[in-house]
Amino acid sequence: MSFRLRNVTPTDLPFITSIYCDSVLHGTASYEIIPPNEKEMAGRFQAIRDKGYPYIAAEDEDGAFLGYAYASAFRTRPAYRWMVEDSIYLAPEARGRGIGKVLLAALVETSKTLGFRQMIAVIGGAHPASVALHRAAGFVETGLLKGAGYKHGRWLDTMLMQKALGDGAESDPDPSVYPGTLFGG
Repeated sequence: MSFRLRNVTPTDLPFITSIYCDSVLHGTASYEIIPPNEKEMAGRFQAIRDKGYPYIAAEDEDGAFLGYAYASAFRTRPAYRWMVEDSIYLAPEARGRGIGKVLLAALVETSKTLGFRQMIAVIGGAHPASVALHRAAGFVETGLLKGAGYKHGRWLDTMLMQKALGDGAESDPDPSVYPGTLFGG
């Protein structure tokens, strides 16, 4: 399967909403129980884009939407401004084809270029495929939250994984790169 990456646009929101709905209803990547509607997803999209975070789509050669990935704040306190959390969601028919790997690599590179120093993955259900995807991209396990969520009639663990971007914590960040504009302070 051949595909390409591009920036997400508002016209992608019906596809994003549909893919996320499937993940909420059938998966453990999200601990939401009731899928948000398109209006809610539009608000989330705009909030992420307004903060300058990357939001990337994958589509096939015919323009069919296959999945998306974005980075967002791990926490909103100003000292966390150098760390982002990744999120990747694929259409059911796009899973297992290497699309998530390419989306994650692009997200890591874009986040590094934007000046972020750390990326964290919060993996719902400690899903083995997602853990393997992140491990292959150079993430290391930093913690396991046992019984962190209850969904689909069972308790779910949450795996935390982290990857240094650029110098990571080996040097001080340049405060002029992000003088607090992402977090209002």
